[in-house]
Amino acid sequence: MSKQEEIQLAEDSLLHVYNRFSLVLDHGDGVYLYDTDGKKYLDFAAGIAVMALGYNHKEYNDAIKAQVDQLLHTSNLYYNVPTATAAKKLLKVSGMDRVFFTNSGAEAIEGAIKAAKKYAYTRDGFAGHEIIAMNHSFHGRTIGALSVTGNAHYREPFEPLMPGVKYADFNDLESVKAQITDKTCAIIFETIQGEGGIYPADPAFIQGVRKLCDEKDILLILDEIQCGMGRSGEMFAWQGYGVKPDIMTSAKALGCGVPVGAFLMTEKVAEKSLAPGDHGTTYGGNPLVGAAVAKVLEIMERDDLMAHVKQVGSYLSQKLDEMVEKYDCITAHRGVGLMHGLVCTKKVGEVSAKALEKGLILITAGSDVLRFVPPLVITEAEIDEMAEKLSSVLEEL
Repeated sequence: MSKQEEIQLAEDSLLHVYNRFSLVLDHGDGVYLYDTDGKKYLDFAAGIAVMALGYNHKEYNDAIKAQVDQLLHTSNLYYNVPTATAAKKLLKVSGMDRVFFTNSGAEAIEGAIKAAKKYAYTRDGFAGHEIIAMNHSFHGRTIGALSVTGNAHYREPFEPLMPGVKYADFNDLESVKAQITDKTCAIIFETIQGEGGIYPADPAFIQGVRKLCDEKDILLILDEIQCGMGRSGEMFAWQGYGVKPDIMTSAKALGCGVPVGAFLMTEKVAEKSLAPGDHGTTYGGNPLVGAAVAKVLEIMERDDLMAHVKQVGSYLSQKLDEMVEKYDCITAHRGVGLMHGLVCTKKVGEVSAKALEKGLILITAGSDVLRFVPPLVITEAEIDEMAEKLSSVLEEL
């Protein structure tokens, strides 16, 4: 079947909710992807910050293959070894106390919201509590996750959504204070805003919110779905700020390709929130994803991937700063570790499409930001290759 026939088959069969690029990807190796025509692409998107270990990582692949042959699914009516092992490893690197495995990041957000509401209900004896979220945030596409996503464009077609959500401005502590009432049970935000344009939290902001939450027994929920799992140079971005959330969410690179997410909490929250019958999942935390998560965490710790991210992240930051200096159409650079954005006055969709023609996969964030979230195993030589290809695109445009 030709590439065009493959594309047409997808267009005729799948629900049209994505505007896909006109290529059919076939396989990957390291930090490169290959399409069905054999063309090679340097990947600076990593499946939207998912493929932290790159492609065709033999040790990871072998772990999944072995688990497929042993046991795929049992349901959560029974225990299984891979998931218990994954849970222990994840709690160790996060410093949290309890974890619930989900199938996606959006489901992790749903669980975090439910845990916060149940905590307040148990504490106060009544429902009707409120959550403060941030403008320009993104937490997922389900109704609950949309309700705390601070972008009206995503929310409006699906209203009315979950009630009791107020919005403050990210990195503006006074705007958060202005939204707090005696009904507030949680404050939720991404430690580094992703879809909103790659905005890291200011230290004074995140530390100030943590202090507010401590004073008023409000739960701090940090969304680490995109910025976590080593992408910032810390296993979780909040660890670089000297704060700790009451609840946090994880997904994307947590399983490096298998569909898995998680929400984690402190023992204080666990004791007063979700109990048997309050939450559940058929597939979440099955043996296959447990094996994947356990192996990902083992590799990241053993190979000290955080140190590598800090080193090559600094080099990437330098290269992106040089582009701001060199090109008038690149007006700003934001980011940390291997999560960066360039503000571009050209149509970023056009830049991304032109980059693809030159064998470079780049994605966007918001309406005017080029997003850089490559596999965490990227090297300085591959960053140089990216810079050369992107410079060629910018000069042509």
